[in-house]
Amino acid sequence: MALFNPCRVGDVEVKTRVAMAPMTRGRADLDGNVPNAIMKEYYESRAAGGASLIITEGSFIMPECVGWYGAPGIWSDAQVEAWKPVVDAVHNKGSVIVLQLWHMGRQGHSDLSGGIPVVSSSPVPIKGEIHTTPGIKKPGEVPHELTVDEIATIVKAYGAAAQNAMRAGFDLVEIHAANGYLVDQFLQSCCNQRNDEYGGSVANRSRFLVEVVDEVLCHLPREKVGIRFSPNGVFGEMGSDDGEEQFTEAIKIVGQKNLAYVHIMDGLGFGFHDKYPQFTLEKTRAILKSNGADNTRIIGNIGYDKIEAEKQISEGHADLIAFGRPFLNTPNFGEILLNGGTENPPLPMSLWYQGGTHGYVDCPVTE
Repeated sequence: MALFNPCRVGDVEVKTRVAMAPMTRGRADLDGNVPNAIMKEYYESRAAGGASLIITEGSFIMPECVGWYGAPGIWSDAQVEAWKPVVDAVHNKGSVIVLQLWHMGRQGHSDLSGGIPVVSSSPVPIKGEIHTTPGIKKPGEVPHELTVDEIATIVKAYGAAAQNAMRAGFDLVEIHAANGYLVDQFLQSCCNQRNDEYGGSVANRSRFLVEVVDEVLCHLPREKVGIRFSPNGVFGEMGSDDGEEQFTEAIKIVGQKNLAYVHIMDGLGFGFHDKYPQFTLEKTRAILKSNGADNTRIIGNIGYDKIEAEKQISEGHADLIAFGRPFLNTPNFGEILLNGGTENPPLPMSLWYQGGTHGYVDCPVTE
């Protein structure tokens, strides 16, 4: 089956086309957002269980953007050193590991950033509530509209974080431009209401994306850089009338830069805004090819099973498929895809983020 053939992504060889999607789990040490031993055990078990390419949970690029209880960072020397055992453990199982670079923008909360206000492209708040600490939700805060100088500072932080990821030994980085987080907040007109060079037209709304990608590419070769988009999703209160044009432009931009991969959340499991027809992997491939990105891999994600994953890869629309929730409850889900077997029951959402070992490293390997 094509799903289990090797694949070159950037400058690394991946054993199979089975990837593990990035999923926030909230298990990092609260003092300094530092990875720890149970995170090593968690990622190591998924690598041993058939995840040939693992994309980590989002990691904060700077202390000012901390917005999720127990999520890790990649801005400090302590974090870099703490990530090294995680990376080594995954490598020792023969898998590739990618660090996801994350800025939450308006989806954060000042309770989690030491009182620092949340920021965004525009002062448009999340209408819903924000999880601050386990079991506690608070209304979304009106974000501070970033100035041009503040934007430049954040762009530089992406570059520094990418360098730190390489110091920690990661194979690649993934720029998180999906799910209504900061890059997405600039791309989408439902959030971006600016009237300067970062707002208004599709090209202007793409400017922050371009600057972030270019800054990362100042420090890393293109073979070390991927990016994630969610053109169909509503997570983070996203979905724009002109989104099809916007994401076509965004994929064109990264295609022209020949990044290692584009990770598309094409499935509708996070909800569908119904603003335009579903943005597909086939469409993504066509945009990349028309912009000379023949070596840029495509990773599909959301709601895939073995049959649909095989179909997308064998038809040439995707190169890898990222599976998320099955890896939460079944460490050896990748081996089950290959050899058959039974998954563990779905993990209740109450155990996804709560901290500690339960529901994290105590899910058994199945037969």
